[in-house]
Amino acid sequence: MSIRIGIYGWGNLGKGVELAASQNPDLTVAGVFTRRDPKTLKTNTGAPVYSVAEALKMQDQIDVMILCGGSATDLPEQTPALAQYFNVVDSFDTHAKIPEHVKNVQAAAEKAGKTALVSGGWDPGMFSLARLYSSAILPEGKDYTFWGKGVSQGHSDAIRRIAGVADARQYTIPVESALTAVRTGENPVLTTRDKHERECFVVAEEGADLARIENEIKTMPNYFADYNTTVHFISKEELVKNHSGLPHGGVVIRSGVTGVNKENKHVIEYSLKLDSNAEFTSSVLVACARAVYRLNQEGVVGCKTLFDIPPAYLSVKSREELLATML
Repeated sequence: MSIRIGIYGWGNLGKGVELAASQNPDLTVAGVFTRRDPKTLKTNTGAPVYSVAEALKMQDQIDVMILCGGSATDLPEQTPALAQYFNVVDSFDTHAKIPEHVKNVQAAAEKAGKTALVSGGWDPGMFSLARLYSSAILPEGKDYTFWGKGVSQGHSDAIRRIAGVADARQYTIPVESALTAVRTGENPVLTTRDKHERECFVVAEEGADLARIENEIKTMPNYFADYNTTVHFISKEELVKNHSGLPHGGVVIRSGVTGVNKENKHVIEYSLKLDSNAEFTSSVLVACARAVYRLNQEGVVGCKTLFDIPPAYLSVKSREELLATML
C-alpha cells in the first residue's frame, strides 16, 4: 500500500517534498495545499493542488500531512491545529522553543489519536542524532557544531527587512582555525565569534544610505552582533548570477577521552555538504513521514522527534533487507 502524503505549503520546502516523494516507491502525493490561488500553481510531478481551506475535507485521503511553513509564525500555529485532524510532520527549527512546541503538539495529537513528528530536518534533526549518539558513546568530552559554508535563509530574510535593502544573501562560514583545533582533539573553549563568520551580499535600493544599512546589519542582535560580519554591496544582476542557490551544510564533532588516565583521544565527526538546503530538508521530512505512518498504524500517538524514532522505521527497506545489506 502506498503512503499518501499531503504537502501543506508550496515554497522551496514544499517543492522539495514533492520531488523527494517521487524518489520513494512507497509514497504518493495526494495533494498540495496552498494559500495562493491553486489555479496559478503547477507541480513538478502533476500532483493536484488545492486551497488550504479544502484540507480538512480530505482527511480520509491523506495518511500524513507534511507542513512546509516557516518556524517563526506558521508552524507554531499550524502544527498543533492540523495535528487534530492528520498525522503530521514539520521542520520547526527554533531550537530554544522546541520543548514548548512539542508540548503544544503533544496535547493536540494525543487527544485526536494522531501521530506527529516535529523538528525534522538536519539541524534540528540529523545533527541532533549525531550529538546524541556521540555523547552517549563518549560521555567525557565536548560537542561542537559548525554550520556552513552556506546560505542562512533566516539571516538573509532579516537583512531584507532593513529599510533600503532590495535583496540579500547571507553566508555562514566556519572559522577554519577553530575547526582545526576541534578536529585535533584540543577541546578548545570557543565563543560564538570564535566559531563562525558571517558574510553578507546586499542589493541596496537606489539612493539608500549604505553606511546606515551596514551598521544596522552588523549591530543586529541575535543575528550579527556577536559575529565578525562582512558586508558587500552588489548589483541585482550579480546576486542572481552568483548567489541564487541555497547551499548549506556543516559538521557535528564530539571530542572525547578514554583510558585509566584519559590518555586516549577520540574524535567523532558527522558532516553534511548540501547543494540545496531545502531539498535535503525535504528528503528528511519524507523519511519521517514514513516513520510517522508506521507508528500510527501500531497505535503510537502523540508528538515525537527523531530521538523517538527507531532508525528502521525511516527506511523503505524491510527489516530483513536492512539486516542483510546495512548491518
